[in-house]
Amino acid sequence: MFKPGPAVITTQGTFKERDAGAEDSALQSDEPLVIIQPGKPWAALNLSDLWASRELLYFLIWRDLKVRYKQTVFGVAWVIMQPLLMTLVFTIFLGKLARVPSNNIPYPLLVLTGLLPWTFFSTAIIGSSNSLVGNAHLITKVYFPRMTVPLAIVGARVVDFVISFVIFGAMMIYYGVVVSWQIALLPIVILLITALALSIGMLTSALNVKYRDVGVAIPVLIQLWMFASPIVYPLELVPERWRSLYSLNPLAGIIMGFRAALLGNEIHWNALAVSAAVTLCLLIYSAYTFRRMEKTFADIV
Repeated sequence: MFKPGPAVITTQGTFKERDAGAEDSALQSDEPLVIIQPGKPWAALNLSDLWASRELLYFLIWRDLKVRYKQTVFGVAWVIMQPLLMTLVFTIFLGKLARVPSNNIPYPLLVLTGLLPWTFFSTAIIGSSNSLVGNAHLITKVYFPRMTVPLAIVGARVVDFVISFVIFGAMMIYYGVVVSWQIALLPIVILLITALALSIGMLTSALNVKYRDVGVAIPVLIQLWMFASPIVYPLELVPERWRSLYSLNPLAGIIMGFRAALLGNEIHWNALAVSAAVTLCLLIYSAYTFRRMEKTFADIV
């Protein structure tokens, strides 16, 4: 009688073997020979698995972009129109009527340099928080690194973010803004806000699988977060005694760094350093939490 060789029980990045005797016992007791499950939670990001699934990541990003703009009249132009229309509204009501100070910067530019990263950040979080629930048909049928799902949502929003720079370039030309050496800071700031969006997106997507209240609460909390960040007003509007506490908001340093990189105004290094530290800690914690909860997604999604 033919006896197969030792079966390999595969976990994510982990391999274990059974001998033939154990396999015979497993066959008699209907125990599965192959167990597919996530790896240990301390192997947080598991970059090797993500790299192996890069083609799936590309497909999910492309699918998200295609579905969102497939039957729209303006298509990808909405990426430009959304921050532009919001800039117009804030300029009229806050810049003209409320006379919010802009620290010697044209108010439309001040608002737009806040809205561009904010639009990317908010849409990435709202989209990724519902990503696992929205892809339940995939999660319950086939195994793949679940972290790919929220990562694809954030990746698709990065594409939108890059496209939205078209309108900002036009406004810089209109207002005669000259690019300075501080533009070198821009890639670092974009990397920070992408990491922050990914970390919060991973955490909320994992929690939303078990607690559906998260998907309802996120849009409300995002709106509150907007006014707690220097998006439609400069940092100078915050009282001096509150600025240290205010800088604990990781978006504060990132938005101010984004604004400094494009407009050439003062770089608040301390706030940027705090944002980087908070983002790194949050990314590690979110990846750990996501991996710890990952094995239950297919059962309860």
